[in-house]
Amino acid sequence: REHAPSIIFMDEIDSIGSATMESGSGNGDSEVQRTMLKLLNQLDAFEASNKIKVLMATNRIDILDQALLRPGRIDRKIEFPNPNADSRDDILKIHSRKMNLMPGIDLKKIAEKMNGASGAELKGRLNGVQKPSQYSTT
Repeated sequence: REHAPSIIFMDEIDSIGSATMESGSGNGDSEVQRTMLKLLNQLDAFEASNKIKVLMATNRIDILDQALLRPGRIDRKIEFPNPNADSRDDILKIHSRKMNLMPGIDLKKIAEKMNGASGAELKGRLNGVQKPSQYSTT
């Protein structure tokens, strides 16, 4: 609070903010639960007038604890859906610019077949269609 104005960004919040686990599931889980309770207490302590903004990112909003998602803690949810076919094609073109792809690779077909894929998944697919010489250590 003494560093306001501030933006706090927490990536992969689902690693500590998933729905509360059943008790007795291990020491590691109790540490995660303690961390989650501490986070909830800190979020509750922020006042609307404070110039502190907390941003959280997750790929799994469906498993987040409802205590974390309640108004006053996380007030807004902004979803960035996976890209559509045209956007997937654009992403593949961007990532392939500096790659030595095997001949005959049709990026548009790859984009069409990867419905629901994230940008990271698209990039990963390109790694599999590079010429083997790309990986040569000589």
